[in-house]
Amino acid sequence: MSPRRARRKESTRPFGFPRGMDRVEEATDGEWKVRMLTGSTSDKPYRCPGCEQQIRPGEPHIVAWPSWSGGDAERRHWHTACWRKRLDRGPGRSRY
Repeated sequence: MSPRRARRKESTRPFGFPRGMDRVEEATDGEWKVRMLTGSTSDKPYRCPGCEQQIRPGEPHIVAWPSWSGGDAERRHWHTACWRKRLDRGPGRSRY
């Protein structure tokens, strides 16, 4: 008799993100939950708030949102480089 394989429970997480893939980052602009995506599951374009350019479907990128209750509504998709440089840009400064 062959061993039985356990069935995976359906995820209740939004967008089908796997559990345990989030990390918390602390910076001068607050505490953020950050998730790195390979792009393999993305099938639509997003607009990066850092450079205001498109993140194409299938392109690896970061999803970040404030780490407070209700912060999930502020979830945004960022180019990885734009996320890392967001503090250098400062408020009201052009990306050029």
